[in-house]
Amino acid sequence: MSGKETLTPISRVLSLPNGGGVNKTYVDIIIKEEIPVLCVNRGAQRKRLMPFKVLYDNKENFWLYAGPWEYFLTGDSIDKINEKSIVKSGEWDKEKTPKPAENHEEIEELEQADEDTDDDDADGFGSDYAAFTKMTTEERVECLNKDKQRLNDLLLHRPKDGNAITEALVDTTKDAALINHATIEEAMRLGDDEAKKLTQEMVDSTNEMVKSSAHLFSEDVFNDDLMNTLVEKSNGTIVQHMTRVYLNGIAFLTYYNNLVSTSSAIQKLRISFTPKYRKFYHSLLSHLSIEDINLERVFLGGMRAITPELYFKWAVGFLIHDVGKASAVEYHEGVGSYDRQIVIDHVKQGYKSIMTKTNYPMEASLITGYHHEYYGDSAGYGYFRAYLQQYKKVNPFAKQDYVITYDLEPILDYQALAYFPAKVLEIIDVYDSLTDPNRIYRKTLSPEEAIVMMKSEFVDSHLKVDPILFDMFASFIREKEKNVKVE
Repeated sequence: MSGKETLTPISRVLSLPNGGGVNKTYVDIIIKEEIPVLCVNRGAQRKRLMPFKVLYDNKENFWLYAGPWEYFLTGDSIDKINEKSIVKSGEWDKEKTPKPAENHEEIEELEQADEDTDDDDADGFGSDYAAFTKMTTEERVECLNKDKQRLNDLLLHRPKDGNAITEALVDTTKDAALINHATIEEAMRLGDDEAKKLTQEMVDSTNEMVKSSAHLFSEDVFNDDLMNTLVEKSNGTIVQHMTRVYLNGIAFLTYYNNLVSTSSAIQKLRISFTPKYRKFYHSLLSHLSIEDINLERVFLGGMRAITPELYFKWAVGFLIHDVGKASAVEYHEGVGSYDRQIVIDHVKQGYKSIMTKTNYPMEASLITGYHHEYYGDSAGYGYFRAYLQQYKKVNPFAKQDYVITYDLEPILDYQALAYFPAKVLEIIDVYDSLTDPNRIYRKTLSPEEAIVMMKSEFVDSHLKVDPILFDMFASFIREKEKNVKVE
């Protein structure tokens, strides 16, 4: 067959084939013409219009991988392909041609979906976000205060049914994330002093809401029901991520505190340190003799429980860590293919906005700015490495003799390589990305699959996340999953 080959579907909807790849000619046209793909998740009743190139760059033949998403070409996209597709003799492959949708009900449903793809999650923050952007600062603060009162009422009269607590945790965390994003976006247009005045009441109310939330939270609440409630109640993928990270973060800090409060856990860690962990930390502190690498070199001052004061400050940092994320940055699911600079910028924007436009504690700012450092690995990015390079230019013989600090001063004075809550957030952030049920461009991993993948790719192959904290987090996830299955 030669000359111009047109697609003659029975409908205005074509599905990407579920066997083999798409003909190379069509791939080239779709990418060059920036043709979008309609992504449909029938089970979750979600739909997204995504650039083909974004999905293709992340995983060739992405439509072949098992998962809840189906992929379609619709409407004007088909006309554009027909106009551009001149297939030379010998190149045509019917098995690699997009197929017409099979029944009229599906056709009508998908054509409607194509028209409605400017949906609830169009900007990643969901339909609720628009309401918060229209509120005054006073109205947003009033909402936060009502949320705090709701949590305090549950603290005072703990219901036997955990559903009320679960829903309250999800609702109030979601509100706080959206309110902070909306208010800080406004503050970015103001001078620093004026911005801090604008955001001060929001900061105070968020701090108080987080304290109430953390007091109400317990490990047995954090289960599949909570995550299901989160998905049902929040239609924005970014705010879902922020909410999950916050809830996972405070749950893990509670788990960590319980673990390190027992002398047996620390003793077991000391016994396993040399055979299991020392090699990793010596690679970070290579200027020291390997015999000098011990638990006290890894955790400045030794491993210790987190004080309530730090716990609440870190919890706020977990909540607002992606407050600088633009709607175009949803991991790799933005409006264009993966752009590393855009991804890096969201960390810079978040750090600068919290540091200069609010009076949030510095701990929260550093968590935001330092949670993608990856121990200096080339895959990481963040402010600390840039500041450290500047510091070394002035102090060329300075060395960092410790790996992790719980306190601000050693990280600000470059005595240590990493800040404890930022290293915790790195782990939780990666884990959430891998297990996020909303991911379109690749298969969502189960909790166990995510843990195995992270161990291989983020510890063993390239040391990015902290190995001791990672193993603690893996135990936390496995215990949580075990408890869910028992129930």
